[in-house]
Amino acid sequence: MPGKVFVDTNVLLRATIAAFPDHGIVKPFLDGFITQGDELWISGQVVREYFNQTTRPQAFMKPMNAAQIEAQYAKLRVVFSIATETEAVVEQFVRLLQTHPTGGKQVHDANLVATMLVYGIDTLLTINVKDLERFHDRITLISPGTAP
Repeated sequence: MPGKVFVDTNVLLRATIAAFPDHGIVKPFLDGFITQGDELWISGQVVREYFNQTTRPQAFMKPMNAAQIEAQYAKLRVVFSIATETEAVVEQFVRLLQTHPTGGKQVHDANLVATMLVYGIDTLLTINVKDLERFHDRITLISPGTAP
């Protein structure tokens, strides 16, 4: 049954950029959710992280230039709904920090989960299941290795 699904940056990168490692595994994984009619979501945070990765030199690809960034963003907008960080997201984020001890880089994960909860999304497609396991009581984690 189709539902709302949030896509983590690590999945988005590997599914949309052929040069990224594991593209051949992650693209069909994400395509399966598109085929079954799921509503795919990302957030401003995911967009920033995505372009952080694609605009810096990588061993497997050249950085995107301004025209490529604009074109890629236009493509993302066609496929994904983009959640904005509202006051409700910030309030949910602060509550999560109280109920799910989090620090350092992990706060980015908590912000993704807060965004999901405010937008009524309970499923996260991610490669970093271990990093997000502490939120298992609030969301369902699916990775290419655990997909049904």
